[in-house]
Amino acid sequence: MAELPFDKIKKNLSKEIPSKLIDKIPNKWEKVGEIGIIKLNPDLNKFSKIIGKYYAEILSCKTILNDIGGIKGTYRKPNTKVIFGSKKTETIHKENQIRFKLDPKKIMFSSGNMDERLRMATISNKKEVVVDMFAGIGYFTLPMAVYSKPKKIFACEINPISYDYLCENIILNNVTDIVEPLKGDNRLVAPKNIADRVILGYFEITSKFLTTALDCLKDNKGIIHYHDKISEKDLQKKQLKIVKQIDEIVNRNANIINQKHIKSYAPGISHYVFDIGIE
Repeated sequence: MAELPFDKIKKNLSKEIPSKLIDKIPNKWEKVGEIGIIKLNPDLNKFSKIIGKYYAEILSCKTILNDIGGIKGTYRKPNTKVIFGSKKTETIHKENQIRFKLDPKKIMFSSGNMDERLRMATISNKKEVVVDMFAGIGYFTLPMAVYSKPKKIFACEINPISYDYLCENIILNNVTDIVEPLKGDNRLVAPKNIADRVILGYFEITSKFLTTALDCLKDNKGIIHYHDKISEKDLQKKQLKIVKQIDEIVNRNANIINQKHIKSYAPGISHYVFDIGIE
């Protein structure tokens, strides 16, 4: 049986760092294009360069970043530090034949959302107009444009760095005839009364953007993909709250036609997406 990458890393590092620390090396990582991202225990900071070296070699990365502060702010900026390799961290990440150009030191990219990106790739059709309210670098927009080929996708993005990468990625994936990027706050730039489907892919204060999402829909009817971070025990309560909020805003019948667990964040807290049909 082939040796697993983490076993190789652990074996090599056992010769380089004290034995009492070897069990503290991270057994999880993100690989975005040629960039590896790990989260080091502070006890390992003294050995970060040699640790980064072995992760880079065994994972075939040009650079290793240490996640020192998670994702913060409206622009969802990662707080990372180069511990090994090139300071030039721009890369192209390939997934499902889609190319995402980005700089993981400046822009987040979550492998944990891959299943949802795959699902969104084929959920639309050639008759639809779609508004992606939080497009980022094109996480959902690009797979949908390439595989579903809807009539139009309006992709809104407020972060100027993400927006620039979004524009590059639209060209890189040959979907300039389908995707129109819109720079700015979606509450100001999203087109109104036009969409059959709206992607509401932000999960900190999602409810504050629901009115805008409903305004995007033609006659307030269609489908909204509503992302949120939710306590498992409050899952049903949250669904009822969303449906009630829609009824209060536009006096329409709303139904949760599908729900999907994206990933866990903490004990009892998970990222979910609800597909909401509004009649």
